[in-house]
Amino acid sequence: MKPILIFWPMIVMAGLTLVVAIRMYTTRVAEMRERRVRPQLLATRQEAEKQLHNTQGSDNFRNLFEIPVLFYAICPVLFLTGNVTTLQLSLAWLFVLTRVIHSFIHVTYNKVMHRFNAFVLGMAALFAMWITLAVQLARAS
Repeated sequence: MKPILIFWPMIVMAGLTLVVAIRMYTTRVAEMRERRVRPQLLATRQEAEKQLHNTQGSDNFRNLFEIPVLFYAICPVLFLTGNVTTLQLSLAWLFVLTRVIHSFIHVTYNKVMHRFNAFVLGMAALFAMWITLAVQLARAS
């Protein structure tokens, strides 16, 4: 297996972030136009939440900069330490898949328990990556 493959899940995550950003922009601008909300009224997150009804896109966009930070950190570490394995790559793709599902749920019908299940599975995959790396490094020491 080629270690460089670990970067493809990162690229897909970046693509997901772009898709969510575009959706956030289009829904926000449409709502602002429809409700005649002046941009300055959205200067802070708290003010935006008071003015806008549809915050799912921005909420999901923020989510993509929370736990995925640990994903973006581990992938280069795996590559640089030579610990990209089939297991690690599979876990990386599982994490990305769960984030896609989580985002889809969040910006569409937003059923919390469905979103939560995707979140928990993704967290398990991500922390399994970190635990596996720790074991790999301990064995190499």
